[in-house]
Amino acid sequence: MTAAMSDDLLAYDDVLAKFEPVMGMEVHVELHTATKMFCGCPTTFGAEPNTQVCPVCLGMPGSLPVVNKAAVESAIRIGLALNCSITPWGRFARKNYFYPDQPKNYQISQYDEPIATNGYLDVVLDDGTTWRVEIERAHMEEDTGKSLHVGGATGRIHGASHSLLDYNRAGVPLVEIVTKPIVGAGERAPEVARAYVTALRDLLKSLDVSDVRMDQGSMRCDANLSLNPIGASEFGTRTETKNVNSLKSVEVAVRYEMRRQAAVLVAGGEVIQETRHFQEGDGSTSPGRRKETAEDYRYFPEPDLEPVAPSAEWIEELRGTLPELPWLRRARIQKEWGVSDEEMRDLVNAGALDLVIATTEAGAPASEARSWWVAYLTQQANTREVELADLPITPEQVAKVIALVADGKLTNKLARQVVDGVLAGEGEPEQVVAARGLEVVRDDSALQAAVDAALAANPDIADKIRSGKVQAAGKIVGDVMKATRGQADPARVKELVIAACS
Repeated sequence: MTAAMSDDLLAYDDVLAKFEPVMGMEVHVELHTATKMFCGCPTTFGAEPNTQVCPVCLGMPGSLPVVNKAAVESAIRIGLALNCSITPWGRFARKNYFYPDQPKNYQISQYDEPIATNGYLDVVLDDGTTWRVEIERAHMEEDTGKSLHVGGATGRIHGASHSLLDYNRAGVPLVEIVTKPIVGAGERAPEVARAYVTALRDLLKSLDVSDVRMDQGSMRCDANLSLNPIGASEFGTRTETKNVNSLKSVEVAVRYEMRRQAAVLVAGGEVIQETRHFQEGDGSTSPGRRKETAEDYRYFPEPDLEPVAPSAEWIEELRGTLPELPWLRRARIQKEWGVSDEEMRDLVNAGALDLVIATTEAGAPASEARSWWVAYLTQQANTREVELADLPITPEQVAKVIALVADGKLTNKLARQVVDGVLAGEGEPEQVVAARGLEVVRDDSALQAAVDAALAANPDIADKIRSGKVQAAGKIVGDVMKATRGQADPARVKELVIAACS
């Protein structure tokens, strides 16, 4: 029985009539540094298990950690982009707990002296209004390893016959970004949660500090939620839905927890402070473990690491590396392209904006670049069940196809065949054109022969054209296009047809 089938859920409107949701979002971001947080092991995703480890990240006796400067730079840049204050002097701490995928049995993290504090991020909701999410802190830490539970039906430890451990991820640099309580959102709480994680992902991507692939775990969201009775001043007991791995799932998880907790409270029960697992299949959450408090982790200063003390000059130098913020960039591009708010949202939601921008930078007109990515290529991505950016075609290649059409070497129909060839791994657009013989036929003598043959085969149509019914030429043009396998220029064919019947 799934959680959705076993949990009682209150209707959403009834939740809002009785309770005010309070949210807190914790987002873990894996930095794409070349090496780990405290050692020189590589961080390549997808490597063979346990091939990117050393005595330091395996917690061997006598090994000593060294802070990764590039990770500190990325953490400072993240803090600055989130309008945070950068801590001028701070220490790492040991966060003690036993997890089988953390070899040291403690995690090096930051506790009471995080690298960045007291910031905010303004996010745009679906109707264009802005919501300010206040940031409590952003702190540096190391990731844990990864457990693979084998033999169970769900991939979790329950019901598994045994577990495998991969320590490649142990020690990968993380920045955890924690919001202050998000209150007052009411019915829009799930939307605010999704909009915040969306805006944060866009910001981190623009900073080039992470590939923010939620499907691969390089960006993971924990959604905290509690309910207050309307008018109450104290927050209710919260739950923490762990490792939600898509933007839509963030919204679904928050909505589900609102309905589930409300049903518990209305029935006279108590919400348990615990972690919960999000179930992608039905959008429910299921119990995890009772949630620890900070005291349970027994934090104490990490004795093997020097304090992190970025100078004011270094902080300002890093501030100068911040790119144009994504929402300001979108506003500028929207004005330049002359597109509506709805069209811009469609581009962003489809994951097409950066691809379209890169295609225009490669020389293509913006309108045609948008058309290719939002229409035909989005269709291809959906068919392959991959993200648009993961299609095996680059913006530069799309721009080449658009240029071939503009030069009259391809028709739009032939261009789609060229794109199909690129997607199939047949090479660059020009190579696909040559290998498949797709270039538009520009030899008038060959076209004239095809036109004459089509007219001879359709004397009644030819008579109609001669009598002034020019629209009848469409049938002849279609026959010529078929005879030339779509490689004729239809406009030129029509000209030849009209001339032949004059």
